[in-house]
Amino acid sequence: MGAPEGMERCPIMSTYAAPSIRFVEGSGSWLTDREGKRYLDLLSGLAVTSLGHAHPAVAEAVAAQAQRLVHTSNLYATEHAAPVAQTLDRLLGGGGQVFFANSGAEANECAMKLARKWAGHGRYVVVSAYGSFHGRTMATLAATGQPAKHEPFAPMPEGYRHVAWADLAHLESAIDETVAAVIIEPIQGEGGVHPAETEYLAGIRRLCDERNLLMILDEVQTGLGRTGAWFGFQHAGVAPDVVTIAKALGNGVPISACWARAEVAAAFRPGDHGSTFGGNPLCTAAARATLEVMEDEDVPARAARAGALLRGGLSALAGVAEVRGAGLLLAAELDGIDAGPVAADLLAAGVIVNAVTPTALRLAPSLLISDEEIEEATDRIGAVLDAHRAGGD
Repeated sequence: MGAPEGMERCPIMSTYAAPSIRFVEGSGSWLTDREGKRYLDLLSGLAVTSLGHAHPAVAEAVAAQAQRLVHTSNLYATEHAAPVAQTLDRLLGGGGQVFFANSGAEANECAMKLARKWAGHGRYVVVSAYGSFHGRTMATLAATGQPAKHEPFAPMPEGYRHVAWADLAHLESAIDETVAAVIIEPIQGEGGVHPAETEYLAGIRRLCDERNLLMILDEVQTGLGRTGAWFGFQHAGVAPDVVTIAKALGNGVPISACWARAEVAAAFRPGDHGSTFGGNPLCTAAARATLEVMEDEDVPARAARAGALLRGGLSALAGVAEVRGAGLLLAAELDGIDAGPVAADLLAAGVIVNAVTPTALRLAPSLLISDEEIEEATDRIGAVLDAHRAGGD
């Protein structure tokens, strides 16, 4: 398929592949393109629209706020920022403080700057895992454990060190007097949807305690109910020092947060960090409405139940070798089938997933997806997989 009409000469940088579809409307788990074709969205804008598209409560909150006050700068207090920060702090166990930004990368940037400020001069290294993804700013790209993404922009900023995923011995060997923090994802999303085992996260917590390091949990994709708990680390029962949150927080409106224990957050003084748009009235109105719906709907419980149903349906399909993940962040590892063409054919069939690796499909549907939609999704995926198996891929 070629680019949608009017997009061929669009002056947008080619940082993404040319789009083949232009969506114009969304409702719940469904998107509609300009020709009126409907698509079952099993990706939620990369785990962003966790309440589905155009959720009435969020839409109404954004519309009302847009007519009252959109922006003032962080020189002044506004209506929604404090309640959103209080809710996040409560869901994270309390005793922390929040910084608002606009994206997951910015939340992680804040976390790593905070780690350096907290640790003091001479302790500046952040350790992360190979296969991780923490963002595309220069610092968060340097923290991302994917060397192929570094090469076009080399040299990377100093102060980042990578170790093998799920290898505590390798992590311990990488820690020296220059290290300030470890940043880890409870589930490596872009790396192929690989959950961290409880023993791994507990081991990182132990090492951070022994070496006086900060444990930063990147919950940009896993946070706010997606894994069947409010945050992915809560399955392991560990207590992080810093947590980064984005994607689902505004249900599509750009807002992120970096939470830190109060004694860690105290390292920042006025002027150390900032964000012009971070925490503005429009975005925090969206976040406040999103969090209220999430709590009213008990989205962690919904994700756990729906995730078990979706996992079961996918596991039963011929052509699926394994299903991994937690809650409604899942990957279907395909058995000898190229995931890229499968994802393309699913799109043509009206189902949105992405080929997160050459052999795996990632699914992150709305946390409010219905049982009927899950059944329809697995039926359509099964039909496309059957066609690929019959055709030898």
